Amino acid sequence: MNKDLTIGKPETVLWQFCLPLFGSIIFQQLYNIADSLVAGKFIGENALAAVGNSYEITLIFIAFAFGCNMGCSVIVSQLFGAKDYSRMKTAVTTAGISSAILCGVLMLIGITACGQLLQMIQTPAELFSDSKLYLDIYIWGLPFVFFYNIATGIFSALGDSKTPFYFLAASSTSNIAVDILFVNVFDMGVAGVAWATFLCQGISCILAVCAIWKRLKSFQAKKKAPLFDRELLKRITAIAVPSILQQSFISVGNIMIQGVINGFGAPVMAGYSAAVKLNNLVITSLSTLGNGVSNYTAQNIGAGKLQRIRSGFHAGRKLVWLLCLPLFLLYFFAGRIVLHLFLDHPTATAIQTGVAYLRILSPFYFIISVKLVADGILRGAGLMKQFMLATFVDLILRVLLAFLLSKTTLGATGIWCAWPIGWSIAAVLSLIFYHRGPWSKPS
Repeated sequence: MNKDLTIGKPETVLWQFCLPLFGSIIFQQLYNIADSLVAGKFIGENALAAVGNSYEITLIFIAFAFGCNMGCSVIVSQLFGAKDYSRMKTAVTTAGISSAILCGVLMLIGITACGQLLQMIQTPAELFSDSKLYLDIYIWGLPFVFFYNIATGIFSALGDSKTPFYFLAASSTSNIAVDILFVNVFDMGVAGVAWATFLCQGISCILAVCAIWKRLKSFQAKKKAPLFDRELLKRITAIAVPSILQQSFISVGNIMIQGVINGFGAPVMAGYSAAVKLNNLVITSLSTLGNGVSNYTAQNIGAGKLQRIRSGFHAGRKLVWLLCLPLFLLYFFAGRIVLHLFLDHPTATAIQTGVAYLRILSPFYFIISVKLVADGILRGAGLMKQFMLATFVDLILRVLLAFLLSKTTLGATGIWCAWPIGWSIAAVLSLIFYHRGPWSKPS
């Protein structure tokens, strides 16, 4: 069901739109959590470390898919808000064509260079073959990742956050069952984990694309929509490229940090792999809610209703803080219990690593969440320079401090301390840019 986000009480509209998005990202994260959970429980600690090690590289590819999602979503939102359905359809097909080309290039790079990337991050010899096997299978599933992201971006642009939720709820729960089947019954090892994700993501992607095709046919345009438009491609690219760069640099930064972590050995890697999945569940959920704020902002800008954006910020902040509170309490006080879900007979070092990571980061979820809401508004408004600056400050600080603090007596704990510092300073920048936006001027 399409939803006009430019009418109704902003808080009610935004909450109704964002809550299914939150549910969707929970199920999306179940893919990665299920992979780690099955690898750690049914294969062993080294398998968990290998999957976690590979995950940092997969985030580079996901960054490109996410950028295509945001570029398409923001522009389609603006055109939907302006009721320009012909150009809206063209924006969708333009994004699809350009994304297919980009995906093909990335697959070629991934097939030829993943081994070198694993070597660059100092993957231990005992983990290398499993890490590369997982990545090789993942890369062949990249078209599913790309087109599913584009489809969910279009659903969000049309104000429909429920349909992606239904797809993900079914596919992610199926992924858990298939993971266990391939690993525990068929004894496929790490390959089974990768093939289960490939299969379930593929089915989800095909269903989502078919649903989008049917949805677009329901819009009555005044004239026939061309398949490709250079001007719309430029507008999509203006949003997509900064989003890709943001996510890519974050992924590269995480890979660099992973290289530092790898120097501390497999037990620390395993503890970090389990804890970072839990952290990513929070950050990705908050980022998805920020993406919902982007769609809300873009539709209202398309409709010329700037005064609704400030109300949207306050509603978004309240929503993310309500999400942060239970997760902070769970991770800070019961992190050890949650980590045991991922590790079967873990070493003391692995558990200590994961607990320290969660206790250091979780209190700062309230800060990073506000930054992501402000970033959502900046991105929805097309203020990408400001958006990128705040993001890169966070990334640069985290990477530099991770290297520096890991050399001190803090050891691996120093790496975890870099996160809150980067988050806090970048949050201040994002809030400054938000308060300088055109919606802050008296109407």
